[in-house]
Order: sequence, then C-alpha cells, then structure tokens
Amino acid sequence: MLVQSEISEDDNLIEAAVLGDRGAFGELYVRYSRMVHGILLARVPPGEAEDLVQDVFMSAMRQLRGLRTAAAFRGWLAAIARNRAIDYFRSARERLPLEDNTADPRETGANDAFAVLEVIRKLPVAYRETLILRLVEGMTGPEIAQRTGLTPESVRVNLCRGMKMLRELLAEGVQARGMEAK
Repeated sequence: MLVQSEISEDDNLIEAAVLGDRGAFGELYVRYSRMVHGILLARVPPGEAEDLVQDVFMSAMRQLRGLRTAAAFRGWLAAIARNRAIDYFRSARERLPLEDNTADPRETGANDAFAVLEVIRKLPVAYRETLILRLVEGMTGPEIAQRTGLTPESVRVNLCRGMKMLRELLAEGVQARGMEAK
C-alpha cells in the first residue's frame, strides 16, 4: 500500500522537475510510465503504445512549467496520455497504411493475450484503463489509486465491475467459438 511519504516524495520530485531537474523528471518517468502505458494500451494498437509513452513524457517535459500544483501532476499526465491517444487516431487518418505482412497472433495461436486485450478494449473506458493497469501493467489497486488520482473505492469498483464484464465477454466468445465449431 502506498503511504503518505511516497506521495510527498512524488510531490518533491514534481517540484524539482518543474524547476528543471532532469534527474527528478527521470524518476517521475520510472514511477509513472506504467500508468501512461496502460492508459495508452487501453486506446491505441499495442504496437504503438510504447512509442507514444515517450511522446507523452516529452510533451509533459515541455509543458511542465505550466503545471499549477504538484498534486495536479497525476491527472495532468493522464490527460496528456489520453489526448495523445486521440491525436494518434487523428493523424492515423492522414497516413497511408503500409502493407502488413505480419501474421495475426490470434490466428496463429501464438498469443492469446492479444485476443484478451481486444476483449478488454470493448469495455467502458474507466474499466478498461483500470483493468489494463492491473492485469497488464501489474499495478496494485492502491498503486492505481495513487498514480491516477482515483479513490481506492473507485479503483475497487472499477476492477470488480470490469472483471465481471470481462468474464461475461470472454464466456460469450467461448460460446460463440463453440457454436462455430459445430
């Protein structure tokens, strides 16, 4: 469980980063990159999320001096990640797709994780983000609450409802595949 000293340590790092301390900003990257990756993974293709994490932190570094308070950092960083995902899809319309010669892991049976990730991405965004932070990024409930600014109760509710919906969608998928096999 995250304690108040960790929160105040984050606040000290944020304040130092605002003043230009790149080492402090690097430590914030270490602490918050999983959260940003999870938010992006909930919205963009998995292969794009890693590069977009870098974009989010570069943008945050450029805009850090405009941050009003250290307490606002968590929500502000999450908002930058969400906005970067929106920008990704805006710019994707402008790019011409390259020919895709890679096999779909779901078709080859190489990795069911991509199939489960696609099911998670069908959930409402609040559940999607929380589940990805928990299941993919390996964050605990208290970590998710501290990093995102959600209350621990909200995280618990989102995880519980999200898991219930995920189980239902996965069960429907299993039933549908069973019907197709007949």
